[in-house]
Amino acid sequence: MSTGSKHKLSMALRVLCDPRNPCNRSVLNENYGVSLPWINRRKTSPAPTQKVAKGVTVSSLPVAPASFHLHKVSSLLPVSQTDSEKGILSLVERGLIPRAARITLEKPPVLPRPVPLHEFHTKHQRTGADSKKAEGAPYPSEDEARTSSFASKDSKEKGNIAPPPSCISFLPSKKSRERLGLSPLKQESASSSALLPKASEMMLAQSFQKVVSEFDIQVRNGVLDYSSSDLQGLKRHCCLFWGGILSFLEKVGNLLKDYAVPYAIIRGRRVMEIAPDFELNQRPTREDLLSVIRDALAIRKLLGRPGQRYKGQNGRQAAATKIQATWRGHKLRKAYIQFRQHQWATGVIAIPWLIHIHMRRVRKILKEARQRHLENFHLRAKHLAANWSRIRTSRRTIIHVPSLGYAHSVREATRDFAIKQGSQIGRLCEIQDPNVDVIYVCPFEMSEEMQDYYKRLLGLQTAVKSGNPEDIADLRDRFKILTPEAIHSFPGRPMSLATFLKYSPRTLQRIRRLIQGKAAYLVGGLLGQDDLEVADTLDLPVLGSSPEVSRLYSSKSGSKRIFNAAQVPVPPGRYDIYRWQQVVEFLSQLVIDYPEVKRWVFKADHDFGGNGTAFCDVTAHLRCYTWVLNERRRYGPEIWKKSWAHEPALAKISQELPGLLAQHARAVNEKRFPTWGKFLQTFVRQGGIIEAFPPSDSITNITVDMLIEPTGAIAMVSCGDQFHADGPFRSSGTTLPQASVEPQALNALCFQVGEACRNRGVVGYFSIDFATFIHPRTLGQQVWAIDLDLRYSDHLASTQLLLYVTNGKLDCSLSRFQVQLVPKKPKSRHVQRQPPEAGPIVSRYAVMSTSIRHANLSIIYYSVFLQMCKAHGIGYDLEVGSVWAVYLNATLNKF
Repeated sequence: MSTGSKHKLSMALRVLCDPRNPCNRSVLNENYGVSLPWINRRKTSPAPTQKVAKGVTVSSLPVAPASFHLHKVSSLLPVSQTDSEKGILSLVERGLIPRAARITLEKPPVLPRPVPLHEFHTKHQRTGADSKKAEGAPYPSEDEARTSSFASKDSKEKGNIAPPPSCISFLPSKKSRERLGLSPLKQESASSSALLPKASEMMLAQSFQKVVSEFDIQVRNGVLDYSSSDLQGLKRHCCLFWGGILSFLEKVGNLLKDYAVPYAIIRGRRVMEIAPDFELNQRPTREDLLSVIRDALAIRKLLGRPGQRYKGQNGRQAAATKIQATWRGHKLRKAYIQFRQHQWATGVIAIPWLIHIHMRRVRKILKEARQRHLENFHLRAKHLAANWSRIRTSRRTIIHVPSLGYAHSVREATRDFAIKQGSQIGRLCEIQDPNVDVIYVCPFEMSEEMQDYYKRLLGLQTAVKSGNPEDIADLRDRFKILTPEAIHSFPGRPMSLATFLKYSPRTLQRIRRLIQGKAAYLVGGLLGQDDLEVADTLDLPVLGSSPEVSRLYSSKSGSKRIFNAAQVPVPPGRYDIYRWQQVVEFLSQLVIDYPEVKRWVFKADHDFGGNGTAFCDVTAHLRCYTWVLNERRRYGPEIWKKSWAHEPALAKISQELPGLLAQHARAVNEKRFPTWGKFLQTFVRQGGIIEAFPPSDSITNITVDMLIEPTGAIAMVSCGDQFHADGPFRSSGTTLPQASVEPQALNALCFQVGEACRNRGVVGYFSIDFATFIHPRTLGQQVWAIDLDLRYSDHLASTQLLLYVTNGKLDCSLSRFQVQLVPKKPKSRHVQRQPPEAGPIVSRYAVMSTSIRHANLSIIYYSVFLQMCKAHGIGYDLEVGSVWAVYLNATLNKF
């Protein structure tokens, strides 16, 4: 039905339902042949046009006096009959009744009583007259119509409206009833009562009982019986929207015909309820069509029977279509599954390939960037070497970045890695040279109290020179202590200091401002790739070796290559060991070649500080050791060197070594390597060396710091004897200068090593560790080179602080540390205008340590700590005493 027809139908219904409409009589007569009688209407003269006035239409009401409001609420208030008729609200507003008064109505306007409810299974019982009318024809006879017309005439005279004839009654749709929240019967009565006055409700109820008849329509083999009385009655009842009803009925019939349903009954009343909902917008579903059929459950079972659809109309075509659709669906599904498999396989291949391409592109970019940084590093190194003579004698700024560029696995396994990087705060003392300014990059945040302490400490040199403790200079403009802001972004990460600095743009910008227009260069620790990137960002040369050279020759195997090239004595051993079989073979051969060595040491290549070191007393636990000595004695030294002579001994030792090492080998850092198996994993992964421990009970270790200048000049800058508190493999500090080896012999060894390092591209600071002992066979002093570190060492930083606070001089060629004393003068009130006289030069010895730690030091102030030291007689009187370099609230350097 079109929108225009719908609108026209609704307008006609409004006219028919309104007896007062002037078109009501003509519409009934034209459409239905009903002639309504003429009713004389009382003519009323039109009201004169009046101007609409705005405002209050009620005259002003008197208000009770003020004294009246003060009357007690509990007293009776006399209210006149006129006032009471105006309502309670008026009495309250006028003040005749207090607002807080309790009002009780004798006759309440609404009397509560229970609503009668009917049971669900019972039906409404009609009266006798209604039942008789229901048994008759659905439409009234002529007498009844005439009677209804006279009744409408009487009702109009009384001011009521007669109900429309039953043939034009309209039932609301299902959605409308649901929206009103009414049951079907109550909805119809509600719609009728909304249109008709109370006087005609009885007549409407009688006509409504005829509307609600079921109109059971029989369908045989999907064909409607159009001549049946129920279908004709439904057509007369729904004459205004019969098109939608008929279309819905045909759809039900087609459904039954398609499934060859032999017989079914359609409920006409149900069709009238749901058909308007599908007239315009929606199409009825299968369940909607089945909902109008009686015994829908049996019909639904019949429709669900396999093959039932192909027994109805066009069954063969439907079966053929189904077969073709199923086959085509099977083929397409099979092709789709194959396509998805190919697509999945393509994704499996493509995703790793894309990741590989992306990683290769990133590696290429990184490789190009690193190559660019390395080229710039070499260019600046050449420029630094060409201008070194001028730079080292002129005003310059040194940026100290004590970074340790070890591998991530080494940094992660090192306990207190930040403390290791922050223990070289003695580099600040390079301001002893008046032409040097220092920028020190610290890996932790320094408190104001710590900064004040170092300002006072670095100002002591003037007091040392003058001999007056009150002459403390302010050198805060000569040094700066900076902390990269990235340490807060990566808390707890064992990253190198250069990496923190690389991700700290504000610190880098501040360094640029501080060195602007000045000659400057950078001194790092163990250089890594991030050090080159920082140097490239700051456009500064680096006093140090390239990362490849530092990483290669700082390893234990690389240091053995340097020592072998320098032709210095080294302990017996083997290096470049990367497999467990090599460990057993090489150690068995070493035991045969050097039976006098009792302890053998295993060192991982890239660990430092004794963390990657293990040892084992092999001869003390080797069961065949006595037999091996007897075999050696039997063959003699010359024949024993031949492989056929010691082959049986080699086989026996190789069989015993795996179990012996697993049971008796111990790591120096037992917290990191509690078992030999865990140490062996790290040892094999990094590579390492096996070397002999000195065969003596009295062993002294020596640390020597060297400098290879950019011009190639080699100098010894510090030397000292180590002392050990935690074992023979960990240094707890040094005594300066060294006194264990003749200075000339030590200098010769050191310069040989320095020459070998220079030939391999080593530049900058590096340290060498020696071991000296009395050989048990020759009874002569033996010196072995045992370790090499291509970085600025903690020992050198401590030496810088020592030389600064004492104003002394260290002569490494003679192993002599000399200090010029300032004679003490009596206190006088007169100011001494003459400079102090130079005192005698005396030799001094110092003990330096970077391993004095106390866990509770972080809970006290440094001023309190220094007062405690003073109370115990620990101090420095410009000649003799102790100086503390405190860092990280928990670590002390003692001098």
